[in-house]
Amino acid sequence: MISHKTINLLLTHVFIFCIQSTIFGNVWKVGPTHTYTLPSQVASLVKDGDIVEIDAGIYLSDVCRWTANNLIIRGIGGYAHLKSNGKSWGEKAIWVIQGNNTTIEWIEFSESTSKDRNGAGIRGEGLNLTIRNCYFHHNENGILAGNFTPCTYLIEHCEFAYNGHGDGYTHNLYINHIDTLIFRFNYAHHCNIGHELKSRARVNYILYNRISNEKSGTASREIDLPNGGTSIIMGNIIQQGEKGENSNLVGFGLEGLTNTSPHELYLINNTLVNNKGRGTYVAVKDGTHLYKGYNNIFAGKGTLLNGLPEKTDTSGNIVLEEIMNAGFTNSDFYDYHLNESATAIDYSSDPEPASNGFKLVPEFEYQHPVLKTARTLYDKVDAGAFEYHKSSRIKEADINQIQIVHQNNTLYILSDSEIHYVQLTDMNGRLILQESKSQLNLPTLPAGVYFLVLWLKNGHRLIKKIKL
Repeated sequence: MISHKTINLLLTHVFIFCIQSTIFGNVWKVGPTHTYTLPSQVASLVKDGDIVEIDAGIYLSDVCRWTANNLIIRGIGGYAHLKSNGKSWGEKAIWVIQGNNTTIEWIEFSESTSKDRNGAGIRGEGLNLTIRNCYFHHNENGILAGNFTPCTYLIEHCEFAYNGHGDGYTHNLYINHIDTLIFRFNYAHHCNIGHELKSRARVNYILYNRISNEKSGTASREIDLPNGGTSIIMGNIIQQGEKGENSNLVGFGLEGLTNTSPHELYLINNTLVNNKGRGTYVAVKDGTHLYKGYNNIFAGKGTLLNGLPEKTDTSGNIVLEEIMNAGFTNSDFYDYHLNESATAIDYSSDPEPASNGFKLVPEFEYQHPVLKTARTLYDKVDAGAFEYHKSSRIKEADINQIQIVHQNNTLYILSDSEIHYVQLTDMNGRLILQESKSQLNLPTLPAGVYFLVLWLKNGHRLIKKIKL
C-alpha cells in the first residue's frame, strides 16, 4: 500500500540528484552585509548544485530567473521578503524557476504584477520543485506552474493569502499539467475572487491543510481540480465564507476529464464548513469514474454532491445543517477541533485503499499555522480532520524524565520512555523539522531560541525551550 512514508520515499528519489549535487556545491551569501546584496546579483552566477542563503529582510523591486539545476535557495534568520513593488521578471514572476530539482525555503513573495495580469510570486518552468516554509501574498498569482513532465511539485508548510488579480482567472496557486502535486500542511485563504487552490495535475495529494475563505474572503472554489485524474483530499479543513464568489467548495473535472484515467476523487476525513448557507460541497463532472467520500464532517446548509459519477461510495459521513450542532471547539474562530459533545467521535467507517494503493487513513492533523501534528488514534477514527482528545489522554511529562544534549549540530534526546516523534519549531511556531527518533541532525539555523516538542509513546508530552 502507498502511505505517507511511500510519498516521502518517492520524493527522495525524485530529488536525489539535488541532494547529491549540493554536497560539493558553493554557498552564496546574500544580504546587506555581504558582497552580493540582492538575490538577482547571484542568479546568473550560480552553478548546478549550489546553495543560496539570503539574510532575512526586505528586498525591494528585485526580480530574477534561476536557470541552474539542483539549487537550494533559502532565507536565513527568518523570511527573506521579495517585495516586488509590481515588478516581475519577463512579465512572469518575482522568481522564474527554469532549472530542475529546485528547493526554495523561507522566502516571502509579494506584490507581483504583469501586463497580462498574472504576475506570480513564483513561475515554475522547470521539473520537480519543492517549496517549503514560504509566504505568498498580494500577488496576481501566488504560484503559477506550467506544463511539464515528468514533474512533481511538493508544497508544504506555506501560507497563501490575498493573491489574485480579481478577474477570476488568477489564484492563490495555479498548477497546470504536471504529473503529481503534493500539497500538505499549508494555509491558503482569502484569494481575491479566484480559487484558493487550482490544480490540473494528473495526480493530486491534498493532505492536512487549512483552505478557507473565512468571513471576509471573496474566493471562488476552495479546491478546483478542473481536469480530473486521481485526487486524494484527506485531513483538510475546508471552509467557505458567506462572501465567496462561487457556491461550491470542491470542483472536480468541471472543465473536462482530460487527464489520464482513472478519474477518481477521494474525499476522506475532512471537515467541510459552509458559512454561505447554500450551494454544493462537491461538484463533479458527469462520468467521473469514482467519487469516494468517507468520514467527513459536512457542517452548514448545502447539497452534498452535484454531478453523476459512474460509481459513488460514501460512508461514515456526518451531515449537519446547523454548524452550531457540530460540536466544534470554536467555529466563530475557525477552530474545528471536537469537543466532548461532538457526534463525530468514534463515528467512522474503514475505507479500502485508493486504486493506486494509497492508504485512506489519516496519519497527521493540520496544526495552525502551517504545522502538522501526529493524529493519535484511541478507538475508532473520528470523523473529520481532527481526533478528539480527552484532557486525561495527554499528560505533560516531568521535565526531569528527559535530558537534551546539543553537540556538533546534533540534538540527542535521552529518555526512559520511548519517543513517538519530535518537533522543532521557531519562536513563531513554524515547523523546522519533525522526526520519529531521538537523534536529530539539525539544518543550518541562526542562533536563537527554539521550541522542542516531544511526544512519548506513553501518551506524555513535553514542550521545552532550547537555545541553539
